[in-house]
Amino acid sequence: MSPPVTLQISLAPSDYRLAREILPHQIRTWRSQVAEILLTVDLHRSAGRFAEGWAEGRDNILALARSVEGARIIEVDYGASAAAAVAQEFFGGKRVPTKDHRGGPYYSYFFGLHAASHRHVFHCDADMMFGGGSPTWLAEACALLEREPDVLVTAPLPGPPAPDGRLTELQGERRAGPGLAYTFHEMSSRAFLLDRHRFQARLGALQPALAPLRGLLLALLEGNATRELPERLLTFAMARRGLQRVDFLGAAPGMWTLHPPYRCADFYDKLSELVRRVEAGDMPSAQLGFHDVGDSLVDWSEARARLAHRRWWHRLAARFRT
Repeated sequence: MSPPVTLQISLAPSDYRLAREILPHQIRTWRSQVAEILLTVDLHRSAGRFAEGWAEGRDNILALARSVEGARIIEVDYGASAAAAVAQEFFGGKRVPTKDHRGGPYYSYFFGLHAASHRHVFHCDADMMFGGGSPTWLAEACALLEREPDVLVTAPLPGPPAPDGRLTELQGERRAGPGLAYTFHEMSSRAFLLDRHRFQARLGALQPALAPLRGLLLALLEGNATRELPERLLTFAMARRGLQRVDFLGAAPGMWTLHPPYRCADFYDKLSELVRRVEAGDMPSAQLGFHDVGDSLVDWSEARARLAHRRWWHRLAARFRT
C-alpha cells in the first residue's frame, strides 16, 4: 500500500489567467492518486513582476479554488501564531522570509507544506503542466523515497521524453537500470514530492540566506526582501548533507512536466489548446527533451522583448530619472 499523499498547489492572484486552464488539468491528472487536495492561496502582494494582474485576479482566484470539488482551501496565514509554527517546523524557530528578492513566494512554500494533512506532500506551482498521465506515478515515487534514504525529493521527468531519453536543457546524471530517470544535486520548487519527516530529519533547521549582489540590487530597486530564492537555499542544504533529487518517467505511460517560461498574449490565446496537447501527448519533435515550453508551441517573441526592456539596469536608470 502506498502512503497517503497530499496534493498541495500554490495559487496567487497573479496566477488567475493561467490557473483557469491549468488548475483543472492538475486536478484531473492527480485526483485519483492523492488522499487530499490542498489549495493554498497567497494574498500577500509583493512588488515587481509577481504582482502583475494582482487586483484583477484577487477575488477570481479564490472563486476558482473554491470551485474544485473536495479541495481544502486555505489562505496563506502570515499571522504570528501560524508564522511561528512554520518557522519551528523548518527554520528552528527563526523568522521565515515573506518573499524572495524578486518578490516571488518564500514563506508560502513552507506554509503549504506545513498545512498538509499527510506526511508525503506533492507540491506543484500554479503553472505546471503534466503529460503522460500515469495513474501509478505517485505510488512509484513514494516507493523510491522509501528505498533510497539519500533522495530528498522526487519529481516527474522534466519535459516530454526525447527518443534517446536525453535532457536538452538540464544537467542531470542519467541513472542506471530500467526506466528513464535522472539524479540532480539541486532543488526545483516547481514540482516535487517529499516526505516531511525525512525533510526535517535530514536538513535540520534551515538558515535564510541573502541574495547575491545582483539580487540585492533588484530587491532594493523594487522594494522587496533581500533573501535568496528558497530553492537555492535548499540546494545548498542538500549539498552539505549529500542529498539528491531524482526525476523519473516511471512505468508506461509515465509522467512528465512542462513549464511556461514566460507570459504573453500568444501563450494565453493558446493555453487551452496547449493543455489539451499536453494531456494527449501531442508534442512536436522540437519540444521533446525540453522542460520549458518552446517556440514550436508558443510564439514567445513578445515576452522576450518585454523581458529585455525590464532588465535591472533599465529599472535602475528609470529610478534615477524619477
